[in-house]
Parts: sequence; C-alpha cells; structure tokens
Amino acid sequence: MRIFNFKKLLNSLRTALFGLRIALEEQTFQMMVVIATLTIFLAFYFKIVFIEKIIIILLVVLILALELINTQIEKVLDILEPTYNPKIKIIKDISAGAVLLACLGALIIGILIFLPYL
Repeated sequence: MRIFNFKKLLNSLRTALFGLRIALEEQTFQMMVVIATLTIFLAFYFKIVFIEKIIIILLVVLILALELINTQIEKVLDILEPTYNPKIKIIKDISAGAVLLACLGALIIGILIFLPYL
C-alpha cells in the first residue's frame, strides 16, 4: 500500500490552480486581488510590525477564500435555477452579504493597523 501518492497531489494542485484561474475571470475577484496585493504591498512598505503583517495576510486570505465560496454558491445556484427566482436571489444576497461583512471588518482592522503609520 502506498502512503503518499505524489501524482494525486500534483493533480489536486493542478485542479485547484485551474479553479483559481476560473475565479480570476470574475470581475469582483479581480478587484479583490488588486486590493489584496496593494494591501500586502503597503504592509511591507510601511514596515508594520510582524504580528500586524500576519493579521493583514490572514484577512486577505480569508476574504479571497470567502469570495471563492460566494462565487461557487452563485455558480451552483445558476445551474440549479437558470431563470430568475426570488428565493435564489435571497440566497445569493446573503452569500454576498457575508463577503461584504468580512470586507468591512477587514477595512476597520486595516484602518486601525495602518493609521499610526500614515
């Protein structure tokens, strides 16, 4: 019995990278990647303390992952119900609201972290 299958690992990695490439076709995800890149650049530019850099990176990853999940939910719902359905709209709105809430929280934390450096 083989414990570690390197070929399966590479295939999983390839699949995940393909998923990220698909997500990068979404305008919202593109915008979030640009903001994330700028935020991480500023964290290193201002030479904020190590723990603050960790917090910034964690928030960036959290928001991008949450946006991927939101996109996934929307795509599944579009397959299940291709025509407009007000019940489906509510689910999509709630999912988008979760991303917005995380973004607002990250914005507040970002202001608290970056403000002393400005």
